Amino acid sequence: MTPSIRRLVIDVMKPQEPDILEFTDTAADCSGVDGVNAVLIETDREVQNLKLTIEGEDIDADALEAAVADLGGTVHSIDQVVCGERLVEQVETPQDR
Repeated sequence: MTPSIRRLVIDVMKPQEPDILEFTDTAADCSGVDGVNAVLIETDREVQNLKLTIEGEDIDADALEAAVADLGGTVHSIDQVVCGERLVEQVETPQDR
């Protein structure tokens, strides 16, 4: 049984088109997604890098990655995953300083 994903933070590289609005709206329509925050990290002539923070009750990571690919994007990395009954925030430790 796969854990229930409640938050996923991913780094995505996408072409200039579709724009960030369509990209975010498509991600928000994926199974288990309640909301998406998209931040433009870097842009050049051909591609853009986005940081997507996705939250929901049971995010379908495979469907999300397929939606990104359908729009011409690629998931570069999964930077955060939160699973379980509730959202658990990261706690700063001495190693983080």
